[in-house]
Amino acid sequence: MEKIPADAISMIKDFYEALPGRMKNARSLTKQPLTLAEKILFTHRADQDEALPTRGVTTVGLRPDRVAMQDATAQMAILQFMTACKPEVSIPTTVHCDHLIRAKVGAVQDLQVANTSNHEVYEFLASAAAKYGMGFWQPGSGIIHQVVLENYAFPGGLMIGTDSHTPNAGGLGMVAIGVGGADAVDAMVGMPWEVLWPKVVGVKLVGELSGWTSGKDVILKLAGMLTTAGGTGKIIEYFGSGTASLSCTAKATVTNMGAELGATTSVFPFDSRMADYLRITERDQIAAMAEAAIEHLTADPEVLKNPEKYYDEVVEINLSTLEPHIVGPHTPDLARPVSEMKNDVEKNNYPVAVSAALIGSCTNSSYEDIGRAANVARQAKAKGLKAIIPFMVTPGSEQVRATIERDGLLKDLEDIGATVLANACGPCIGQWERTDSDKDKSNSILTSYNRNFPKRNDGSPKTHAFIASPEVVTAYALTGSFKTNPLTDETLDLQAPVADELPAKGFDHGESGYAAPQDDGSKLQVQVAADSERLALLAPFEPLDKVAGYKDLLVLLKAEGKCTTDHISPAGPWLQYRGHLDQISNNMYIGANNKFGKEPGTGFNVLTGDEDISLQKIARSYKSKGQGWVAVGDHNFGEGSSREHAAMSPRHLGARVILVRSFARIHQTNLKKQGILPLTFVEPDDYEKIQRDDKLCFLDLDKLTPGKNVVVEIKHADGSTENIKAAHTMTSDQIEWFKAGSALNLIRKKNS
Repeated sequence: MEKIPADAISMIKDFYEALPGRMKNARSLTKQPLTLAEKILFTHRADQDEALPTRGVTTVGLRPDRVAMQDATAQMAILQFMTACKPEVSIPTTVHCDHLIRAKVGAVQDLQVANTSNHEVYEFLASAAAKYGMGFWQPGSGIIHQVVLENYAFPGGLMIGTDSHTPNAGGLGMVAIGVGGADAVDAMVGMPWEVLWPKVVGVKLVGELSGWTSGKDVILKLAGMLTTAGGTGKIIEYFGSGTASLSCTAKATVTNMGAELGATTSVFPFDSRMADYLRITERDQIAAMAEAAIEHLTADPEVLKNPEKYYDEVVEINLSTLEPHIVGPHTPDLARPVSEMKNDVEKNNYPVAVSAALIGSCTNSSYEDIGRAANVARQAKAKGLKAIIPFMVTPGSEQVRATIERDGLLKDLEDIGATVLANACGPCIGQWERTDSDKDKSNSILTSYNRNFPKRNDGSPKTHAFIASPEVVTAYALTGSFKTNPLTDETLDLQAPVADELPAKGFDHGESGYAAPQDDGSKLQVQVAADSERLALLAPFEPLDKVAGYKDLLVLLKAEGKCTTDHISPAGPWLQYRGHLDQISNNMYIGANNKFGKEPGTGFNVLTGDEDISLQKIARSYKSKGQGWVAVGDHNFGEGSSREHAAMSPRHLGARVILVRSFARIHQTNLKKQGILPLTFVEPDDYEKIQRDDKLCFLDLDKLTPGKNVVVEIKHADGSTENIKAAHTMTSDQIEWFKAGSALNLIRKKNS
């Protein structure tokens, strides 16, 4: 595995040396105590002398310390970067091959298949990384977020990553934010990266974890408290004596799943358990520098004494009384203690039998996580028990895999029937080639993953996915049923698991999968075959006349209820087309529940009168005739993954405006980047006024200004009209993106 490069250590050293001066500047500006999130944001402002921002109101430019991209999203991000006319990236950047590996048989065979079937994409990513100065992590090296935690994250830093679970690094005291590829390009070309200055939710942890309860249960409980929209436009900052009860990797589990609350990111204050993790991952210098700067890596004492005064919202969780939890199905905020699971399953008529149990992923595959699950497995083996359902383990990184193999933890799990998968995302993101028949009928699965939308794991809408900690999942694998609570079942007689937080012998690096960027890649070529079905060079999106281009737009979609990025642009088998915009656009809105269609992903073609037609086919028909269209949505539209294809595909197929009751943060930003106008109903009930054969006119967009509502004229089929108002959050700079046709068009113009 990679040792931290000298230039990375140098960058972090420079950061800590500059930190006191930047903090002094921040205090002179704010003149009040600061939360940890504010400290990190202020010290990364592109303009240190800019006026004091207002939470939830001001959009600011920040200078991230690094960018990380996984292979599915890196394709489109790099394709966009290639059009920006820059010879190399301006800040440290890495590419991680973890999403394209299908899980079917086991680690060795699955990785061999991936290397063959994805050869073209891996070659593209590797050659582009070498040419443009990016570090490259080969397939099998590990999941992006675990590799970042082990190698790159540092307390007080700021990074952005093209994956919604980038906040995993918040477990090491870093503000790490998931973004779309176009946002990453901003940082990669050396421009400030823009974000709405977030509100801050303070989560006070008191007491201590014990027994079966783990860090996973903290975030499962919080998801039930705040819901999937409770973190939108906010950073979740943990504080209180209970934070010391969580190991560094347990903290990372908590911050990782903050994405399920819609949070901008989540962060923990620096403490000794983070320092321990830095040292065992061979980053002693960083640990020492962080310890010397600890006053800048925690919230100010006044904030901790009077949290209600400095946080926008404060909630408290008592770890001493917290029970193990299970969330789901179909949404990560439907939470209940394990002790109530049996009754809840019966009450809601969920499938009682658990058809598969899966542990690991970027969320829960640390040494401690696997150790606690292995402890349960050892107890089971001693009693002559085995998993009675398919039981799969996904190590988070090659370093973790090699270490748990050396220390016998993998054998403990294999001894009760576990199948070890590749060090990759696998079933967590739909890369599970599930071959049993259960997925074709109503069934339940239990995972230790982070996301459980319908069809998320195995592509089946009939699968009810529930989420719990790895040790709880392992216990249920022994019974294969929600009929009883395996933690208290007398026939099992399982004791609460115990495990080492960190390996006593240190980490085994395993096989190296890292390729450092070349010193000079100017002579290297990145090849994309003209007839490739996996990759295609990008053509710029053309700007539209801001008057004529926004008249008489047809309504393609009126989404009802939850419409996530999994509904808009699903993953699974579609991951193979992430580098080919036209190919992947065939999945546009395929899972959306449309008010104007009988089946998900279907709608009404206003021009032909045909009903229940694929939405992407209708969009292509409209596009061929030069007819623009609008998508209408409900609350928290676009929640979930950071995938910018959910914005690029609509733009490619002719979307002009997305008009909804409310947006998820990343999706709204992605729409702006691609030149689509994201609007929200000023009066949410106006959503009901939109009919399937309406024509919408968006007036005076040539005079679009920050903070000013847009008038929308609705032309009904009966000849009547009515006007409603729509709000936008576009800044002056973002309006320039809109005028230019996309943010990338402006970048290209500047660099050329």
